[in-house]
Amino acid sequence: MAALQQPDPLQGPIPTKTGIASNLFRPFGTVRCQGAPSFRTQLARDLACLLDVDDDVAAWSCLPAVLARDDQSHVPDFLVRRGARHELVDAGSGPGYGWLSHEAEERGCAYVVVDSAVVREGFRLANARDLLRYARWECPLGDRIRLLAGLEENGTLGVAECLGAFRETRPITGLAALALRRFVSIDIDSAPIGPNTSVRLWTAWGS
Repeated sequence: MAALQQPDPLQGPIPTKTGIASNLFRPFGTVRCQGAPSFRTQLARDLACLLDVDDDVAAWSCLPAVLARDDQSHVPDFLVRRGARHELVDAGSGPGYGWLSHEAEERGCAYVVVDSAVVREGFRLANARDLLRYARWECPLGDRIRLLAGLEENGTLGVAECLGAFRETRPITGLAALALRRFVSIDIDSAPIGPNTSVRLWTAWGS
């Protein structure tokens, strides 16, 4: 397997036709990003929000490698680890170089382009952005145990029914922190998160 060629930090920020990579796109918090978060576009930041709430994603990193052939080169937006699989991912249309898939495969990765319509369809993105406002928070042990015990007893609860379990931190802060760290699972696909949104134990607890 060929090694991934890392972007050279001595060369400064990575310029693109859409601007300079930065960490200034909202929301600022992440939970599964390895290394410094850095995004070239708001679309890339939005896709990263989805990666953070994707149960199949173990970790992701930004601008991970230089893919090059002849006088052309490209740095994908993300390296995404899904179990034993690795993907080099671009948000949007990508540069359109036909050789990118082959170069990624040479490095043991699939090359994936995620269209903007896919990133922004449905309720998932808006709900992910809401949850990630609380990415830097931790839920106290007592609150966590109370909520997990309630879910073990009842199976599924609505968001409003969960709030009474939180006595040491703000209820929504604690619930969001537990969801982002995969203690509980919140339905983020059916509608905007509200009082009746279903909450259950994250599936890994049953394995």
